[in-house]
Amino acid sequence: MVWAEIAAAFESRAQGHEALTRLGLDFSANDVITAVDAGALWRKHRRGSAGRDRIVADFLIGAHAATHADRLLTRDRGFYGARFKGLTVIDPSA
Repeated sequence: MVWAEIAAAFESRAQGHEALTRLGLDFSANDVITAVDAGALWRKHRRGSAGRDRIVADFLIGAHAATHADRLLTRDRGFYGARFKGLTVIDPSA
């Protein structure tokens, strides 16, 4: 999901891939455990007072970063910081 969001900024697949590779980013697909954990967190969120303000992709991104990375670059630091406590969240605009 993150690669798709970033790739949308480039005119071609090759340009997007080159930019991400130059940054030293590797592609890491979701695995079953991460996907199931994300689904459980999303279900809990939807049943809570927060309601339906988030989509499952938000939870897939957070769960994937928490499992496969040591940090997440996002402007949405409040959500990810609150839901994924062990994850270091970096705001690029800060």
